[in-house]
Amino acid sequence: MTNRTVLRGGHVLSMDPDIGDLPRGDVLIEDGRIAAVRPDISADAEVLDMTGRIVIPGFVDTHRHTWEASIRNVAPDATLDDYFVDILDTFAPLYTPEDVYAANLAGALECLNAGITTLVDWSHINNSPEHPDAAIRGLAESGIRAQYAYGSANTSLADYWFESKIAIPGDDVRRIRGKYFASDDGLLTMALATRGPGFCLNDVVTAEWALARELDIPITVHVAMGRLAGRFGMVKQLNDLGLLGADTTYIHCCYLSEEEWRMVADSGGTVSIAPQVELQMGHGWPPVMTAVEYGLRPSLSIDVVTTVPGDMFTQMRAAFGAERARVNADCWKANMPVPATMLTARQMLEFATLNGAHVAGVEDRTGSLTPGKRADVVAVDATALNVAPVHDAAAAVTLSADVSNVDTVIVDGVIHKRDGRLVADVDRARRLVQESRDRLLAAKEAKSAA
Repeated sequence: MTNRTVLRGGHVLSMDPDIGDLPRGDVLIEDGRIAAVRPDISADAEVLDMTGRIVIPGFVDTHRHTWEASIRNVAPDATLDDYFVDILDTFAPLYTPEDVYAANLAGALECLNAGITTLVDWSHINNSPEHPDAAIRGLAESGIRAQYAYGSANTSLADYWFESKIAIPGDDVRRIRGKYFASDDGLLTMALATRGPGFCLNDVVTAEWALARELDIPITVHVAMGRLAGRFGMVKQLNDLGLLGADTTYIHCCYLSEEEWRMVADSGGTVSIAPQVELQMGHGWPPVMTAVEYGLRPSLSIDVVTTVPGDMFTQMRAAFGAERARVNADCWKANMPVPATMLTARQMLEFATLNGAHVAGVEDRTGSLTPGKRADVVAVDATALNVAPVHDAAAAVTLSADVSNVDTVIVDGVIHKRDGRLVADVDRARRLVQESRDRLLAAKEAKSAA
């Protein structure tokens, strides 16, 4: 029996150029798939009234260290250098598999609550073989669409981030690939979260890239950020090693040289930018427009909730404001008008949805409200005082809405938030992550006292 749901009468921003925007439109979902998007659909189906709602594809977060949900806001004033010491060298070694499970469950539910339906979980917390299993269990229980990016352990900053000789354990990566990701068609898929040149010796870098390609999983790596990695020339080093490819996502990219930007573009690589973190923690200027100028499709990501908010509204505004501030300042100095290529509010929504799906490797199944794709849909309450009245629906989402306005969230046809409330055991998730916080703080105190 076919399971049908109609989202009725919303202002639909499909992000599909062939469909466009429907000021009053319906979205028909059949068995988890978008079946039709039209001004009026008659069907024998459950009806969700979207009057006063803006209906969009779910947001896609292309890089988040979800395991850090247990230590949210523990480093509000941190720089990137502080993060390495205060988080990776202090808290990360203390994480048990139970802590990772609690954080991934709560962090993924946080995403769903904020309208993020797809997540790239950059999981560099695999301190034992049990840690990745726990992370994946948390993601799976939440119901989010996610790419689990298997990363290194973090038991010692010196061992894992300063010319590291320790490669990600290939046998365990193969185990995880076979156990959970035998198919690439599921709600959860897999990637390899690599540290890259400068952080690791070249033979480690080469081994990790070879492992990912042996298993046919994409690669995700931080590059060109902050005082250290900003000077490593990481993309050029990867090029010299013959490792560049269309299977690789480059995160941050704040200090890429012109030559390196061309290398990324020419190799078919993709880009993830975390604007709030980059501005706040000293990674560098968020290079959103630079990526566009090189023919790339930049996506947005949250990165770390230890220091910044965990929602996509923040990222869209941070990138939009930063880029326009840069261009306006340059034009003021040159006493010339601003160019027609200035970023627009609609572009920011595209970066947060369709581009995100492209970067996460799931554009064939999400990122736009296109018939045939899986039904990852978000409805934003446009009647709220911080959103109404609506003149430009894309701008309303990008510049006015916030998490409190996320009314409905659907992933793969399953409703995860309805009438502004998560359809999940939020109390349990909160209790688990609070217990994890308490245990981690106690372990940190005990370690300091030893």
